[in-house]
Amino acid sequence: MYFSLIIPVYNRPDEIEELLQSLTRQNYKDDFEVVVIEDGSTIPCENVVAAFKSKLFISYYNKPNSGPGDSRNFGMRQAIGQYFIILDSDCILPENYLTSVAANLEKEYVDCFGGPDKALDSFSDIQKAINFTMTSFLTTGGVRGGSEKIGKFQPRSFNMGLSKKAFGASGGFGNIHPGEDPDLSIRLWEMGFKTRLYKDSYVYHKRRIDWSKFYKQVNKFGKARPILDSWYPKYKKITFWLPTLFCLGFVVALGLYAFGIPILFQCYTLYFAILLLAGIIENASLKIGFLAVIASVIQFYGYGTGFLISFFRIFVLKKQPESAFPELFFKK
Repeated sequence: MYFSLIIPVYNRPDEIEELLQSLTRQNYKDDFEVVVIEDGSTIPCENVVAAFKSKLFISYYNKPNSGPGDSRNFGMRQAIGQYFIILDSDCILPENYLTSVAANLEKEYVDCFGGPDKALDSFSDIQKAINFTMTSFLTTGGVRGGSEKIGKFQPRSFNMGLSKKAFGASGGFGNIHPGEDPDLSIRLWEMGFKTRLYKDSYVYHKRRIDWSKFYKQVNKFGKARPILDSWYPKYKKITFWLPTLFCLGFVVALGLYAFGIPILFQCYTLYFAILLLAGIIENASLKIGFLAVIASVIQFYGYGTGFLISFFRIFVLKKQPESAFPELFFKK
């Protein structure tokens, strides 16, 4: 099987240099192709890509900005492989990544797979804290941490595989962002394709580097989910409400505490204490433990409020998603 690695990039030449460098260190024995798609960047990475021409079989395309989903589709249409591996430009691959993917496909083939993510020691403390909250089973990140069913997994496009056959049948990603990856997964299920989590095919994912960007990201995640629920109602889950209920419950806890009923507030205090301890132990750092609590609060609040606003506009006001949240849709 011949792999084509599909990497859209937008104003991140430094990050993609790290990713390409990690590709030169792969212990995978067969050839593979790298396709870089510049999505209308004002800070292009063409010179960075050119420096790897002698080390990798790599091609570079520069196109007008149309979003990561459409850029991935563009790259897959140019690629020559039978199986596409889709990566975010802020990822770094361990040396055995491609070997692991190949072994998993040989053992338990699926037309679409997803892999988890981890943090490198070189990441900043904030990045490590965000990684903790986005992967821990103690937070909504438990989905990426492995709580979702392995054999019915919705791959995330920072680390995702898609066969040429599945791409041709589905047409690839839609124009919503974020949310384009679960949208594709569900459409593939409806066509009879299978998805799966390959737990050992992980990447190192830098994610957002400050709190403001992280908040905007998770807030958009929350807004996208009710849109997906309106498109695919049979895949709705009560767990999608948890961040919103968590936030509303905290408001209730504060109100009860003010009236001398502390039990609910004490439950929240205990939860954050457990979260702090888990963050300290996992990262061997008191500072990162405290930052992980901050990241978790931002995650719950950002996702929870985004979900509630979106649910109200989509299901109560009956607005069309494109008019309710135009910022979540790229024009093709």
